[in-house]
Amino acid sequence: MSAVTAGFLGLLLGMRHALEPDHLAAVSTLVSEEDDPRSGLWLGAFWGLGHTVALLGVGLVLTFFRTTLSDRLSTIFELIVSAMLLLLGARALMRARAEMTSGALSPHEHRGLLHVHPGRVAHVHVGRRSYAVRPLAVGLVHGLAGSGALTALVLAGFETHLERLAYIAVFGGGSVLGMGVLSGIAGWPLAALARTPRARGWASAATGLLSVAMGIFWGWPLLPKLLG
Repeated sequence: MSAVTAGFLGLLLGMRHALEPDHLAAVSTLVSEEDDPRSGLWLGAFWGLGHTVALLGVGLVLTFFRTTLSDRLSTIFELIVSAMLLLLGARALMRARAEMTSGALSPHEHRGLLHVHPGRVAHVHVGRRSYAVRPLAVGLVHGLAGSGALTALVLAGFETHLERLAYIAVFGGGSVLGMGVLSGIAGWPLAALARTPRARGWASAATGLLSVAMGIFWGWPLLPKLLG
């Protein structure tokens, strides 16, 4: 397989990887918080960035030592993803309840004045810039869970460290592009539907239930592997 063919394949597989149900469930709980449909694109892109950083970090270590993750450690990483899905789902359900009443009370700061008002704060301010920290962290966790299988595949298919890391980087770039586009597309109908607190509450409830169900579906079969 030529380098160009392998890179193109890695890009396509990375974009397809972004469509996996657990990824969609996690990001949907974040996208449903936004009023601006363009925010979905950035949330998805930050998820993909965190995912890529985790893949490259673990891939670098495993590639250098020419080894793979143990089955037990891979199971632990996947259970962490399951727990994260449950937490994101529970958080979305709690926010849904608050939205359906008077709007979630959130402390917020403007020009040094800290106050509380109904609304949602899904970002962190650093100076005049805001950064989507939560999807970045979610992407990091997902990247850890998928790093073992990807690195094992890369070790078997490429001869040099540079080729392996380049493939992981291209794969990660595909996940950034795929999740960014998908979240951006999803943001438009969600923003159109969730124009009132009650509508946003129903959207949050739906994504929260999806995330909880996916967390249980994903994690329950893994428990015997860890405890056995």
